[in-house]
Amino acid sequence: MEQTKIAILTGGSRGLGKNTALRIAKNGTDLVITYHNNKEMADEVVAEIQKLGRKATAIQLDVSNTKEFPAFVEKLTTYLKNEYQSPKFDYLINNAGTGGHTSFENATEEEFDALVNVHYKGVYFLTQKLLPYLNDGGSIVNISSGLARFSHPDTSMYASVKGAIDVVSRILAVELGSRKIKVNTVAPGAVQTDFNGGIVRDNENVNKWVSDLTALGRPGVPDDIGGVIAFLCTEDARWINGQRIEVTGGMHL
Repeated sequence: MEQTKIAILTGGSRGLGKNTALRIAKNGTDLVITYHNNKEMADEVVAEIQKLGRKATAIQLDVSNTKEFPAFVEKLTTYLKNEYQSPKFDYLINNAGTGGHTSFENATEEEFDALVNVHYKGVYFLTQKLLPYLNDGGSIVNISSGLARFSHPDTSMYASVKGAIDVVSRILAVELGSRKIKVNTVAPGAVQTDFNGGIVRDNENVNKWVSDLTALGRPGVPDDIGGVIAFLCTEDARWINGQRIEVTGGMHL
């Protein structure tokens, strides 16, 4: 009997994370999702996953606070041992994040530190803490951004930490090659979610501006991206490694 695959997905209670979680479940994989504040929304996602016939649970985690990581790992591994008789899992998707749009001139150290902690330091050290429990042959998917390739005003902090994720992912792909662990990044473009206050979805001018910049003529929606992330958590993606996969509909081509 084929062994059940398990994915750990940070930031799985809404938006792109929720869509990714459901797509992964549809591929036949069980999940543990994390949420920051909204347990009710996270529990709703868990219930949807269970309706698809997969096991799932949600664990609270602030990915910006590395001091929480040991307790989170303890909760996670205890759950896995209770449910699967092993603390090991197969896929790690570092998705949790926040937006940030401030000009270079107006940037503050507080905002800089907040973005670094969520998007880079948190990803870096959570992955480090979880590596002993990631099965050989598994996969890590880190979420980058189209902004790490093209340049828009007021994105210097956000784009640069996403650029750092692209770089560390390539290095990790080399370091973990001996364990046959694949490491890739997925870089979405502008997506119609509540990210950044829902501006791409709700602001007609921004929506049109993004559409005009995109070869396929519209902003993205979660369904455009979640399936790509889910694909990287399958055996069909076994030979994709150390890559940055941009999923923007062709922005700034």
